[in-house]
Amino acid sequence: MGSYNRSVVLEAIQASDGISRVQIAARAGLTAQTVSVIVRRLLDEGLVVEDGSLPSSGGKPRTILRVDPAAGYAIGVHFDPGEVSYVLADLAGRPVTRLHRPVRHGLEPGAVVRQMARAARRMLKDAGVPDGKVLGVGLACPGPLDAKGVMVFPPRLPEWDQVPIKDLLAQHTGFPVTVDNDATAAAIGERWAGIARSTPSFAYLYLGTGIGGGIFLDNQVYRGRSLNAAEFGHITVSPEGPECYCGNRGCVEAVCCPSAIEAALGHRLDHAAICAAAAAGEPRAREVIDAVAARLADAAVSVVNMLDIDLMVLGGPALREVGEIYREVIARAVSSRSLARRLHAVRVETSPIAADAAAIGAASLVFHATYAPRLDTLLSE
Repeated sequence: MGSYNRSVVLEAIQASDGISRVQIAARAGLTAQTVSVIVRRLLDEGLVVEDGSLPSSGGKPRTILRVDPAAGYAIGVHFDPGEVSYVLADLAGRPVTRLHRPVRHGLEPGAVVRQMARAARRMLKDAGVPDGKVLGVGLACPGPLDAKGVMVFPPRLPEWDQVPIKDLLAQHTGFPVTVDNDATAAAIGERWAGIARSTPSFAYLYLGTGIGGGIFLDNQVYRGRSLNAAEFGHITVSPEGPECYCGNRGCVEAVCCPSAIEAALGHRLDHAAICAAAAAGEPRAREVIDAVAARLADAAVSVVNMLDIDLMVLGGPALREVGEIYREVIARAVSSRSLARRLHAVRVETSPIAADAAAIGAASLVFHATYAPRLDTLLSE
């Protein structure tokens, strides 16, 4: 219970833009004495700093508490079939440095992981961050993944089947590694450092080479029985549509991913060029993007009806210049077609860290695993 309460207090401080002990007690449902004891320990550990005071209406001013960003760092690595993205983030989840490197075709998995480790080490050296300040490495990669961080026949990376990517990266970097699929990592990043810091229940729709998702329910990340929940990309939105590699037809991913968008225009332009043309108003490109937005909206309404969430976040590198088009269409559908729309509004927002969402999320995996309150830990105690 003590460690859980400590995590609750630290999360309250991290999620706020400055908060007092009295406010923490009210928000967390803890006694003032308990909060004072925990805060004193966090101050002694250097995780939290006192930073000014709130105006007082009488009596002693209330001291503002904030997480000390320099108290610790994490390396985030996002492994996408076409590119590896790296972020060195401070404890507040803010990127200190970023790095992007293409994945060379034909390299065997071990060589790719060694390149990841070298790039991570180079970032630390360039930023002047000593090993002792590094809490670990977070790795976001395509699923499915098993509980030990072994990739299990990822559809777009068949040669990576049964590769123990977590253990390999830990071996080559010398740091502990926390691994999750890229969409769940992005959701955790949004929770730790983005617009969902104080939102109890939200869904994250991740648009990258493929399409996935992440879920927070009542302040807890939900991963599912095999740690591969929230595969929003495999909701059927076009029953007569093209066959998907999962075995169904007309999945969101089959009709909305970048390669499907390129195919809709006869592969005359790449995805980036199509998005730019649509944003500029070119009719045929805009028609394709509007059709994709409509299918994404169909899936989003299903997710909102199923989970009864407060917020849906859109993120990932495939948003490019069309993120606002997608957001508007999805928001309109959710507000007019979700079952509980007359009971509460569901916000639809584009992530402010959309382009690097999975890499920042990967770094946040480390912070979340180390400091966030987890009900399974509480129940096991």
